[in-house]
Amino acid sequence: RIFALDRLLKQRRNPVSLPSIEQTLECSPATAKRAIQALRDYLNAPVEYDRAQRGYYYKPEADGEIRFELPGLWLNDSELYALLASYQLLGGFQPGLLTEHIAPLRARIEKLLDSAAPQSRFDAGRRIRMLQSAARPANLENFRTIATAVIARKRLKILYHGRAQDRTTERSVSPQRLVYYRDNWYLDAWCHLRSALRTFSLDRIHPLPYSDIPAEEIPEDTLDGFQAESYGIFSGSPGHRALLRFTPKSARWVADESWHPQQQAKILEDGGFELRIPYSNPTELVMDILKYGPDVEVLEPESLRKAVSDRLKEALKRYE
Repeated sequence: RIFALDRLLKQRRNPVSLPSIEQTLECSPATAKRAIQALRDYLNAPVEYDRAQRGYYYKPEADGEIRFELPGLWLNDSELYALLASYQLLGGFQPGLLTEHIAPLRARIEKLLDSAAPQSRFDAGRRIRMLQSAARPANLENFRTIATAVIARKRLKILYHGRAQDRTTERSVSPQRLVYYRDNWYLDAWCHLRSALRTFSLDRIHPLPYSDIPAEEIPEDTLDGFQAESYGIFSGSPGHRALLRFTPKSARWVADESWHPQQQAKILEDGGFELRIPYSNPTELVMDILKYGPDVEVLEPESLRKAVSDRLKEALKRYE
């Protein structure tokens, strides 16, 4: 509440009324007044009350600037540069998703760097780029609701539209983890409808307000194994092992890639490359195999070989 109140008073140009503070802090009048008192009396913040406008504000310095800062860390210039780089990376995860919360941090860091070393201004936006491919934007309010439930350890009711069956279902889930994977956000959760761990794509979730029912806790090793056992985001117990053979031309790149923590690799005499990968759901694996076109062949199992072959034949028909 202290940090939220500090941010509110700095953002507003005019004095902020007590009802506005209550709404922002989501608390009672008595709690809001205690937060104001703590900010003023214990942290020595220049909080003043304007009787004419019936609101609270920060009293500026003689030059009109507000220099009060909450207690924090002292950082050297290299640490500030690292923070700016982190800001750019956070913003790159999903443009606009965290900007509102971390933009004040960037402005403050840039001001500190300008005063400390103006000759070496670091423009993170120009010097660090994150290029996303086929990202599916997540709704900002939905992301906040889901992230809050994950951290607060509360159950969620969601409406989930599955692409495969093109059907919307209502579910009660115990959120476990938010996962950022291949430029998209996913939620790992215990689904009380299926009585099993499931992965939900955030862009397909419409969350209802989270309840006060505690989320069911899943052991850490179970969560780690949920996606570590099989290939890709579509996890489950690995019932198959794919054997892929890459041509010498593509082997130079594939040999340096990590497709799966439990993969088994072998360099062939002709310069080719063989890769064994455990998987459960073949959807994502098929897509990755197709990327290599004529430079890869599926040797095992026959079902995966047929799935890739059928997709290639369908693609070829469109060009005939």
